Amino acid sequence: MLLNVHEWGDPVGAPVVCAHGVTGHGARFRALASRLLGARVVGIDLRGHGRSGDEPPWDIPTHIADVLETATALGIDRATWIGHSFGGRIVAELSGAASDRVERAVLLDPAMHIVPDVALERAELLRGDLSFATPDEAIDTRLADGSLFTTPRSVLEEEADAHLEQGADGRWRWRFSPVAAIVAWSEMSEPAPPFPTCPTLCILGARSWIPVEVPDAANVEVVTVPGGHSVLWDDFKATADAVVAFLG
Repeated sequence: MLLNVHEWGDPVGAPVVCAHGVTGHGARFRALASRLLGARVVGIDLRGHGRSGDEPPWDIPTHIADVLETATALGIDRATWIGHSFGGRIVAELSGAASDRVERAVLLDPAMHIVPDVALERAELLRGDLSFATPDEAIDTRLADGSLFTTPRSVLEEEADAHLEQGADGRWRWRFSPVAAIVAWSEMSEPAPPFPTCPTLCILGARSWIPVEVPDAANVEVVTVPGGHSVLWDDFKATADAVVAFLG
């Protein structure tokens, strides 16, 4: 499947391809792209998310095939790959399945493995009607869920503009397929893949709810930022500074 993409920067610059977390979308990397001067930055909407198609299957091998097919269609053979949460796991899996396509890897609080009971709990939360009367209600609910610590409301307002859609019933819903997201939680409960063997930056949120076992390897650099799992929201400047320094 060719995926919907968001592009920023220099069309002939060094390619940087970004994969979001479960329930997210590729436009979340817009602010980071503004810091990667001279690069061609592509944010991908994974299958079942954003404005990409929803049809199954939604397993990790299919996501890898999708992102590689989409990158190839964009003329991108080898790139730096950035992944947040579930996207971080996809980048790690991709680096093992197609190492020739991954020049460098940036893993933003990657969901390398979620213990099964937690994955089940998260999947169960997606079984109901996750709808809201207004965009403000959707923003308030997200800010109150306990996972964000210093994210400004303005960031969620921008997220709502990009990622909320109003249904025929007048209710507002985030633009993702709940069944695709449920399958993603199942995939994350599988044993963690190896870390990439290419130069790799791993940025961890000090208060993240997702544990990450980072290997003591010469190719892996670790940076810890103060906030939670959503490092691009809680700690944008520190995260972007680390990525810029790593990419040179």
